[in-house]
Amino acid sequence: MPDLRFSDTISGSVRNGVLVVTIDNPPVNATSADVRAGLMAALDRAEVDATVQAIALTGAGNTFVGGADIKEFGKPPVEPTLPQVIERIEAFRKAAVAAINGAALGGGCELTLACHHRIALSSAKIGLPEVKLGIVPGAGATQRLPRLTGTPAAIELISSARLVGAGEARSLGIVDAVVDADVVGAAAEVAKGLVGKPLRRTGALTVPDAPADTLEKAAADAARKAKGQRAPLEAIRLVRLAATAPLAEGLAEERRTFLELRDSDEAAALRHVFFAERAAGKVDGLETVKARKVDVIGIVGTGLMGSGIAVAALNGGYRVIGVEQTQDAADKGRERISGLLDKAVQTGRLDAAGRDGRLQRLTVTSDASELAAADLVIEAVFDDLVVKTELFQRLDNIVRPDAILATNTSYLDPNAIAAATAHPERVVGLHFFSPAHIMRLVEVVNCAKSAPDVLVTALAVAKKLGKLPVVCGVTEGFIGNRIFSAYRREAEFMLEDGALPHEIDAALEAYGFPMGLFAVYDMAGLEIAWAKRKRQAATRDPAARYVDIADRLCEAQRFGQKAGKGWYAYPDGKRSVDPEVTALIEQVRAEKGIEPRHFNADEITARLLKAMADEGEALLAEGIAARPGDIDLVMINGYGFPSHRGGPMFAAGRR
Repeated sequence: MPDLRFSDTISGSVRNGVLVVTIDNPPVNATSADVRAGLMAALDRAEVDATVQAIALTGAGNTFVGGADIKEFGKPPVEPTLPQVIERIEAFRKAAVAAINGAALGGGCELTLACHHRIALSSAKIGLPEVKLGIVPGAGATQRLPRLTGTPAAIELISSARLVGAGEARSLGIVDAVVDADVVGAAAEVAKGLVGKPLRRTGALTVPDAPADTLEKAAADAARKAKGQRAPLEAIRLVRLAATAPLAEGLAEERRTFLELRDSDEAAALRHVFFAERAAGKVDGLETVKARKVDVIGIVGTGLMGSGIAVAALNGGYRVIGVEQTQDAADKGRERISGLLDKAVQTGRLDAAGRDGRLQRLTVTSDASELAAADLVIEAVFDDLVVKTELFQRLDNIVRPDAILATNTSYLDPNAIAAATAHPERVVGLHFFSPAHIMRLVEVVNCAKSAPDVLVTALAVAKKLGKLPVVCGVTEGFIGNRIFSAYRREAEFMLEDGALPHEIDAALEAYGFPMGLFAVYDMAGLEIAWAKRKRQAATRDPAARYVDIADRLCEAQRFGQKAGKGWYAYPDGKRSVDPEVTALIEQVRAEKGIEPRHFNADEITARLLKAMADEGEALLAEGIAARPGDIDLVMINGYGFPSHRGGPMFAAGRR
């Protein structure tokens, strides 16, 4: 039988009595209105065609279905809705088998749950990422998944949005079989074998019993990780409901909750973050510029930051050449990198073969001339202008003319570094955040003379490392540290005006930050910022308000957790409010004649958010940041701003 066409995105062909239905809606086969209508049309055909005995459902390319169609976000639903399609598949009188050829995410996962049997390619990924958009699954997953996996596993998977590989999906009961090749052929064969046999309809299954303590632990763990977000908590409730309510009742409650959350502020904020991530790294005018080829990355400096960058580069598939000043330092650098890879093996993020393969692509040496083989060299040396410029001048005589030089500076002027080189057009900033092998964010700094293909290459490399690149112009502290400085400055003003460190931290944590500002300072150590303030003292505007409380803490050797005291005291390693710090703050207020006033939590967060948003507006006006969403992404991914609040620009209504 010739190929069949059910809609623009749905085609079919009959193989030995099995109608193979293929979803072809690039780039991710999203469940658009046309896909849904086409699936219904395919079911219509299968229902009446006597030559069709069963159905196999698959996706074109390397994706089964990547989720909902983002173009439909925020618009009225178009029938048939996804729940209608799914309910019809599950109730279909002929066998429907899912051939999961790649990622089955969100609505794609829900489509597979409606099928009577599921076969996955070994490379497939399955998951329900809806809570990342501030919603819960809306087409039955909270009710069907626990019938396959049990309630504890379903709670963890849905509330965390974690993706699982095919093997884990098989062990959890989400899929019935895993194959290494020809998943469509395997699904068609299984579908043929189900003809005339009772079909296993997921919604008709009973949720497996779980020990009460296991169930409560799963729910408590998931609730703790929700960090103030409502969607994960609703997901927990709905999954638990599946064990006690009839399917129809559970589905109705899921849909009601989905629609309510879809219209919430939390969902609006997370949709903003989603679209901001899609826009990040795009630079007007560079759409047709091609990236240079990068196979080998050199890294000068293999300390904490450099070793993290090296691991990220190895994870990205690059060959890495690390360079240190002495062979002893090089040996220690290799040990540091190897240790990070060993830890990834211990935590299950990497297998032993993956670690060994990465180590085979790693060289750490004291011979800088080996950088002649590098396509891109990233410096991760001490953040000092003389040190960095002298290094880049030496690299001018080592690397190829077409090699790119990237500085990882946090505060220094990369234009000044570039100007000291023979080829400033090949210099770009790559500001990683520590630990560099874990943190997603990379600020890609477009220097005054960076060549367009150099900037495009830096973006391409960052993406291959699995990072979220945000382009910014040159300013002290770039986007993140400049806003952080404004935010910190405002917090210190509030100390003088009447708030205490633990009150400010409590307000921030209640808002959704994982840790308060002053607790973060103590964890990072106060002496680095102190050194910077001392360097800037000579150029500071004497008329500008300046709070010296942090300086006095440092003068008293209160450098944070490692010193046992900072903004807080740490008896037995546990953070506690220190009366000595309170007394110091009160002394400073008295010296300046400031009459302290009380701040409630809302006032504290409002004042800090305004400081961030105002600085963000300045960055936009100066052209340092291209979009408000870029600023939000930096603060969310680099500084702990709660994603479900959308970032400081979104929260301030500046979108």
